[in-house]
Amino acid sequence: MSERVARSEASVGVLQAVVAYGLWGLMPLLFTAMAPAGAFEIVAWRIVFGLGFCVVGIALTRSWLRTRCLIAQRRVMGVMGIAAVLIVVNWTVYVLATTTGHTVEAALGYFINPLVTIALGVVLLRERLRPAQWAAVGISVVAVVVIAVGYGQMPWISLVLAFSFGLYGLVKKRVGGTVDALSGLTMETMWLVPVAVVALVVMGVTGLGGGITFGGAGWGHALLMVAAGPATAVPLLLFASSARRLSLSTLGLTQYLTPVMQLVVGVAVQHEAMSTSRWIGFAIVWLALLVLTTDSFVAARRARRVPLPAAAA
Repeated sequence: MSERVARSEASVGVLQAVVAYGLWGLMPLLFTAMAPAGAFEIVAWRIVFGLGFCVVGIALTRSWLRTRCLIAQRRVMGVMGIAAVLIVVNWTVYVLATTTGHTVEAALGYFINPLVTIALGVVLLRERLRPAQWAAVGISVVAVVVIAVGYGQMPWISLVLAFSFGLYGLVKKRVGGTVDALSGLTMETMWLVPVAVVALVVMGVTGLGGGITFGGAGWGHALLMVAAGPATAVPLLLFASSARRLSLSTLGLTQYLTPVMQLVVGVAVQHEAMSTSRWIGFAIVWLALLVLTTDSFVAARRARRVPLPAAAA
């Protein structure tokens, strides 16, 4: 009976992860549909409506007390403030990339994100890597060099996205045991809303970044802008729920769905150019991910085979 329940939980977790990563993969289509809004306006409304969605979510789940207790903890709020800075950098660069014809470069950033996360673990957390993990990181460095040579410059969009999201994950890990997804997103957007409001006022008064288009481009456009709030929160909440149900290796495999879909959108829908050097660079990245994934499965299998000590048994 317990085995059947475990399988059912895993099935639900896989479905949640696929939906979450699928929604993230389709984000470029949402952002391009928001034209003529500029990237900075999109990010600002995403923050404002994201907080609104979180407030509704907290009210529906009756979790005001838990969220209030977390907000009262200075250390937690401080950590969430750092997370907010990192995620707003990630959001801004990502929206800029997907609305200016650089979706493929954004996809590369999320392909190399797992490898960057491993590298950050070594540098910042002094983690020790297995030989295959070192090989995967080395292969990814070669891929970046190949793509940089093909571009004639470093793929800065990819690197900023990968490192900002990697650092965001490390920061969130420090409070992951105490801060749930809904409360975490609430605190992050609370930090960012004042900045977003100031940005909207400045854009409305000066016309910088294309000015404010909300309310001036029809009801359909306004509804799309409001949808940025749920589009931000829903995948995150689904991901958090799936992470509690799935093993790390299974969750790691599903995360590649997002950059695959971004690549398809960039090439097939937005018709971005894919030079030979780009394809070679992506192929090298995929090789690194194959090495990393295979090593993860081998390590997990070995761990299951190790017999428990007699005392623990």
